[in-house]
Amino acid sequence: MLQYLKKRWNYFLAKRNEDFEQSADPKVQLEQAITEAKDQHTRLRGQAANVIANQKQTELRLNRAIEELERINGNARQAVKMADDAARAGNRESMERYTDAAEQFANRLITLEEEIESLKSLYFQASDAADQAKAAVEQNAALLQKKLGQRQALLSQLDQAKMQETVNSAMRSLSEAVGEDVPTFDQVRDKIEARYAKAKATAELTEGSVEAQVHEVEKAARKLEAQSRLDAIRTNLGIEAPGAPDAIPESAGNPESP
Repeated sequence: MLQYLKKRWNYFLAKRNEDFEQSADPKVQLEQAITEAKDQHTRLRGQAANVIANQKQTELRLNRAIEELERINGNARQAVKMADDAARAGNRESMERYTDAAEQFANRLITLEEEIESLKSLYFQASDAADQAKAAVEQNAALLQKKLGQRQALLSQLDQAKMQETVNSAMRSLSEAVGEDVPTFDQVRDKIEARYAKAKATAELTEGSVEAQVHEVEKAARKLEAQSRLDAIRTNLGIEAPGAPDAIPESAGNPESP
């Protein structure tokens, strides 16, 4: 039962994630990714700064230890010299006191030498870690700059994709049914073309029918009647019909007449 509930819960989470990815705005997700990359770079720089600071601190400790070694070594040499001078002078008490001091300085020298060797090892390790941290920061900075450069291109592609999706949706609305009561563009076009074709066919049939021929005959007869009426009116008025040739004089046909 527990295994079944676990599977159901994992399925529910996967389904929720899938629904979220489908409904999420890519532009917002892109900005979130860029912000996360910047935050990661900031954290990396902080970690690198701690590593480099550790190297610097180890270097300071090593330098102090070396300076202390030189100072103690000088003191030890001075104590040995003073013990020898006291021995030469026959001052046993001073000789023993200076000899004890020289031994203390010698013990301190041994401790400092061990500490310096340990600090040198730590310094070399810290230097390697600092170099790796610097390289990591530089590499991550280059990747961040690359992502920032790609962001504008991705935003442009996203805007183009949205515009193309809008165009595709508009084109689909022209060829697909919008609803039960709304015809498609193709259906309206076919209906108009069919009506136009039917009207043209009817006109052609009308032009070639007997009624059309009878109408043409009646039209011609009526035109002749109108011309006759006009000729009669012109005769009464003594006006010749327009376009009629002028009368030829009788002398024009007889070249012998004076």
